[in-house]
Amino acid sequence: MSDVITVENLSKQYIIGHGNQMGKTSFREALAWGATAPFRWAAAAMGRREKAKKDELWALKDVTFKVEAGEVLGIVGRNGAGKSTLLKVLSRITQPTSGRAEVLGRVGSLLEVGTGFHPELSGRENVYLYGAILGMSRREIAAKFDEIVAFSEVERFLDTPVKRYSSGMYTRLGFAVASHLDPHILIVDEVLAVGDVQFQKKCMKRMDDARKEGRTILFVSHSMSAVKSLCTRGILMEGGKVAFDGNIDETVNRNLNAGVGVVHDGTIPEGFPRYSDVAGEARVTSVRLLDMEGQAVNQLFFGQLFQVEVAFEVMKDIDDAVLEISFGTHDGVQVTYSAATDGGNDPVYLRKGKHELAARFEMTFLPRDYSINVGIHHQANGASADYVERTLDFTVLRVAQTGRDHYHWPRTRGLVRAPAEWSLDGEFVGQAGVRMTEAGV
Repeated sequence: MSDVITVENLSKQYIIGHGNQMGKTSFREALAWGATAPFRWAAAAMGRREKAKKDELWALKDVTFKVEAGEVLGIVGRNGAGKSTLLKVLSRITQPTSGRAEVLGRVGSLLEVGTGFHPELSGRENVYLYGAILGMSRREIAAKFDEIVAFSEVERFLDTPVKRYSSGMYTRLGFAVASHLDPHILIVDEVLAVGDVQFQKKCMKRMDDARKEGRTILFVSHSMSAVKSLCTRGILMEGGKVAFDGNIDETVNRNLNAGVGVVHDGTIPEGFPRYSDVAGEARVTSVRLLDMEGQAVNQLFFGQLFQVEVAFEVMKDIDDAVLEISFGTHDGVQVTYSAATDGGNDPVYLRKGKHELAARFEMTFLPRDYSINVGIHHQANGASADYVERTLDFTVLRVAQTGRDHYHWPRTRGLVRAPAEWSLDGEFVGQAGVRMTEAGV
């Protein structure tokens, strides 16, 4: 088959830490600043070159690969590996510093919430605007309009300006347009994580249908199960470079085992992978899994109550902090999460200094290996002050600590046992996971 995407020695450089140094407020000052610029440039040339060397960031460095028509390529890697920058270059949102990226055919991109939308226009108007950006005629858009709206599930708000949409509504409408206007190449970033579970399933089915129709798909996700279910080939990005290109199973395994020297025991040393939208605000330093007696453990009996303790440091006061603890499997499936603001609680004021967070959980994980993720976020805009994945690994056993409440099935069915009370023909026959402290677990 012919290649529809050709990337050769692609590099993208950013210069960080340089804002607008002019800072002038009047036209006269601006003219004076511009007139003296050649002299300042000549005098500071050497010093500026030296500083640029320190402040340059290569988001992509000598990336080379090809994609055939009809291929479904998964692009994986840690935060900051260069995945999103690569997709922006391929979508013509940003220009590369050097190298070549050739894309043949109409491209439908969904890289971040609201990409291609105008906030003051209604949802209806933005369907036509985004379709035009993708190269569609008004007649072509009109022919698919009803189908797009039905898929997006925003019919009631179609004539509302999209600036009033939630992030989930943005996502649904954006994906509906990008996927229904028959692009030859569909490029989808992690943005699907914004939608609810049912909509994510619809999106995955839509992309699977596009795959069966022979369309080319580039898919970026932190969910390794989603990547494996959709893609046949994968690229692992590390530090802006292609670390591996091959079979999707091997790509996922290499991604999960990247940095095998990192021990996931709750200690979080310098260099441990983490993500933040606002650098230098907060830093998670350690995580502990405890039983109800306060003893540190790395495995739990089936149905055992447990606690999580988090130590962190705040470098700048945060007045709207949302503290999050979530749980996932080692292959990237997010199981469940809890935040201190759940139940309508207010965000907390975090003062500069060291803090300790403790949370007690009453849930029953099914037997397998899990990891604890910890986040400190802003409620106002959702920005992360610090988010650390897989801080601590632990195992849930099949045997209960006391009593007969063991997990008897040979295969684990699901991830969490749902609390339930059971009756047969109107007569109570038992309960599981309901007020576990009263059930004798």
